[in-house]
Amino acid sequence: MRNLKALFLLLLAVLLGLAAAFYATRWVAQRGTFASTKVAVAAVDIELGSRINPQMLTIVEWPAGSVPPGAFSDLAKLQDRVVKTTIPRGDTILERKLAPPGTKGGLSAVIAEGKRAMTVRVNDVVGVAGFALPGNYVDVMVNARKGSRAGNGGEETEISVTVLEQVLVLAIAQEASRDDTKPKVVSAVTLELSPEEAEKLDLARNVGSLSLVLRNQLDRESADTKGITREQLFGFKKPPLPAPPAKPVVRVVSRPAAPPPPAPTLRRDCVEVISHGQRSISCF
Repeated sequence: MRNLKALFLLLLAVLLGLAAAFYATRWVAQRGTFASTKVAVAAVDIELGSRINPQMLTIVEWPAGSVPPGAFSDLAKLQDRVVKTTIPRGDTILERKLAPPGTKGGLSAVIAEGKRAMTVRVNDVVGVAGFALPGNYVDVMVNARKGSRAGNGGEETEISVTVLEQVLVLAIAQEASRDDTKPKVVSAVTLELSPEEAEKLDLARNVGSLSLVLRNQLDRESADTKGITREQLFGFKKPPLPAPPAKPVVRVVSRPAAPPPPAPTLRRDCVEVISHGQRSISCF
């Protein structure tokens, strides 16, 4: 009885093993029939602004149904193309990551259309202790002195105000790499600006001292601030302005009109006549 039971279990195990082997073979055969295509990927880390050569790339098999738009299968089409963003090793080379054909290498290839690159001098404090890295967004703040002869008697006061918001950092010093998270204290930062923003920044760095304010990468809200003066910061109250001198009051007194002169009387000759004890005057 025990031998029959053991034989039955052995036979059942053999049948289950054959079934598993059959389904595994069928699954592998189905996987082998999936359509695939060749896609170019980065064989090394390709830095922003670099020109591509064949040694930087490799071809891999990619499922045909999941090829990302803009991928390349021919390495010859990527010769001397310039990347406008850092491409890590193993990442797919896509058209949106490349500058237009014919673009020369360097930082100018990564500047967006209609934008300009402008470099400002910074230090370890102005540059957010080196944490303002390429690819980050910053606000630009200026601290300057302002005065208004008509507004505060010719006295100057200090003011800090944000002049630019959401400015892209293109490079720090001579480095444009965007995949480094280590802070680097440098003496210059290159920003991507519109022509109008470049004019504001050029004026701001000449009228006062600049500071960079690091933003969250996902924060796109605009901060509506009016700036702050030293008096507002410490709660000082400005002395009241002296009252202007009183203007003399001119009173107009109306006088009654003079009476008109009497009408001239005509001179006449008169004769007194006495008749029957009565007297009368006759004029001619």
